Amino acid sequence: MKIIRRKFQTETDYWRIRDFLREVFLLNGRHEFSWQVARLDYWRFFGNEFLEHYRLEDVIHLWETAEGRIVACVTPESRGNAYFQVHPDFHTLELEEEMLAAAEESLPEPTHDGKHTLTVWAHQHDHLRQRLLEQCGYVKGEWHEFQRQRSLDLPLPEAHAPGMTVRSLGDESELPARSWVSWRAFHPDEPDDKYVGWEWYHNIQRCPLYRRDLDLVAVAENGDFAGFTTVWYDDVTRTGYFEPVGVSPEYQRRGVGKVVMCEGMRRLKRLGGTLATVGGYSEAANALYSSVMSKDYDLAERWQKVW
Repeated sequence: MKIIRRKFQTETDYWRIRDFLREVFLLNGRHEFSWQVARLDYWRFFGNEFLEHYRLEDVIHLWETAEGRIVACVTPESRGNAYFQVHPDFHTLELEEEMLAAAEESLPEPTHDGKHTLTVWAHQHDHLRQRLLEQCGYVKGEWHEFQRQRSLDLPLPEAHAPGMTVRSLGDESELPARSWVSWRAFHPDEPDDKYVGWEWYHNIQRCPLYRRDLDLVAVAENGDFAGFTTVWYDDVTRTGYFEPVGVSPEYQRRGVGKVVMCEGMRRLKRLGGTLATVGGYSEAANALYSSVMSKDYDLAERWQKVW
């Protein structure tokens, strides 16, 4: 079958890619060998529009059949990172070689010494892609993504965080506090003068799957936002994706992360969700996700090349 490569062209392509990701996610048994829709939305409306500023026409590549059916695409996430989204029936060496060539054309980042670098992600059992990357000079690095799931048909875990109230985020007046707790959670060692403000949260709320009833905060007795999670529910796949999950440093090790995630799963279940998912990189995040979701995981590995 002839497969045609082209670049992203119009907004219609974006919505077709979303449909394609849903199809592939279900075909893969709801394992994230390709992205969920929520991850594409989060990258586009927050990661790209606020941080990276790529033109979609420059960095998203599509492969289609002669009839116009999408069978693969390449997407970035963070500068210098390439992700391959592939229909399982079209996962061939020839297609992977084309996708790698497209990524190397449009996504490498310059280094301080005049070279270029690119990171490509491959799942631990995707031996075809791993062999290709190794043959093309990529080296497996560190900082892999541990992807965990929990069936919502199972009894939900118990969670307690004394003194905390978990509720939905309020109106715009609460966005500064929500932004500040995010800064504290993910930049605990950075000086406060690097804080970029709160307006970026409008980008989060523009994502197509955003629901304020699934944007949760843990509020301490003194009114502080102590922790948070945003859950992205896709009712087509009946899956909830937790991104991000965070706790302010002064409230860590008090069960805050667990209690907001458990409340998120309860709300997902009431909406008809049947699966909760999360991805973690750090030791602390993975310890939390292991206790809430499952000790089992899929591993997306980081492969890097410098040339």
